[in-house]
Amino acid sequence: MSRLSRREFLKRTSVTTGTAILSFPFVGNVLGANDRINIACIGVGGKGDSDSSDAAGCGGNIVAMCDVDNNTLDRKAKQFPQAKRFNDYRKLFDQMGKEFDAVTVSTPDHNHGLAASHALTMGKHTFCQKPLTQTVFEARTLRRLASEKKLATQMGNQGSAENGLRRAIEVIQAGVIGNPKELHVWTNRPIWPQGIARPEGSDPVPESLNWDAWLGPAADRPYKKDVYHTFKWRGWYDFGTGALGDMACHTVNMPFRALKLGYPTAVECELASRVYPETFPLSSRIRFEFPERDGLPPLKFWWYDGNPNEAFKPIRPTAEATKEIVSSLGGLPESGSLIIGEKGKLFSPDDYGARFFVAMKGQDELTPGDNHEACKAVPQSIPRSPGHMQEWFRMMKDGTPAFSNFDIAAYLTEIILLGCIGLRVGEGVKMDWDGPNMKSTNLPEAERFVRRQNRKGWEAVA
Repeated sequence: MSRLSRREFLKRTSVTTGTAILSFPFVGNVLGANDRINIACIGVGGKGDSDSSDAAGCGGNIVAMCDVDNNTLDRKAKQFPQAKRFNDYRKLFDQMGKEFDAVTVSTPDHNHGLAASHALTMGKHTFCQKPLTQTVFEARTLRRLASEKKLATQMGNQGSAENGLRRAIEVIQAGVIGNPKELHVWTNRPIWPQGIARPEGSDPVPESLNWDAWLGPAADRPYKKDVYHTFKWRGWYDFGTGALGDMACHTVNMPFRALKLGYPTAVECELASRVYPETFPLSSRIRFEFPERDGLPPLKFWWYDGNPNEAFKPIRPTAEATKEIVSSLGGLPESGSLIIGEKGKLFSPDDYGARFFVAMKGQDELTPGDNHEACKAVPQSIPRSPGHMQEWFRMMKDGTPAFSNFDIAAYLTEIILLGCIGLRVGEGVKMDWDGPNMKSTNLPEAERFVRRQNRKGWEAVA
């Protein structure tokens, strides 16, 4: 990717994000092309396994690792035997804060915001997995801290680096499908337990697990074997963000940028399967309403989740909306992002936006975007990526903004988390939303879902 001047990148950023309030992320502590970057990795199992390995592959020196499970630490220590080991990230920051330059955060969702804000407050460049945070307030905080501290940041929605995603943005913003009218995004998640009640009782905490650190800022509850740790935490309100948090940072990433979405003015959970007090439902449909923005008309966005391999039939878009997809692909893919414009439709069947198809009005079949005649004349306007993790390293070394830096990633995360709040306030309840002030103008009860009351000892640091 060729180097851009600050002015040129700012020009392109304002076009591709479609919102003037996204400032150019200036890095005040550029490390230099030849500097060895010392990195602390918080969470090294699951996605943290690959994040830490990818950071090392980009030239990072892994000096510390933190994971609440000592078995996970033992496995990762075989790769990084020189790294100091912790099972509480508060101790990592206290004891080694002067010995590293950057941090990767790859924990369950409920610890993202607190761990990342610790890092930013201490002046550490930060890579954090998606969703960036568990609450709207935390997302706003990280966006502010990254700007104030002038640090290199990147959220772990790796599809941001896909050429196909960037090309789809160029095609849409060139007006190929006309003014966008509707957005439909669906996913095959959950692939973990949810739509369940909390089991009674407790089990002995394994000697290898720091359960207090696993809970982190969440409310205290007893440990239950094979219920939360590992992986099964995503469907619990206290720990995860459901299918929205898991996949929308990927599947809504392209349309968020291409359609210049900004803050919605209303959110409503239109339908949901049986609702339990502590877990996300098995399937839901959530509607977001966006106002006129930057010359584009008002738009409605529907989010659908539910695993089609379960016994029940998950909620999906209408047959009319998806007829070209079904005709061309022989059925509806398990996940996808469909934009309906005045002149045609654009569909991405890939969770990460790697591919897209176009059908203009009057065309019954989809054509790959690279081959459609209407797309060929659209010039490239967005720089292509050297790699998602590589972008973060480059931002640390020379200041070139990563495509999913916190200035834009936190914005995307806020919008997605509003869907979680809409679900929490109740099925069929329309929540009017004041984005700049992070509050509902008609449902004061939504306030308790905007900001978590952290457990004692795990208070927010900023």
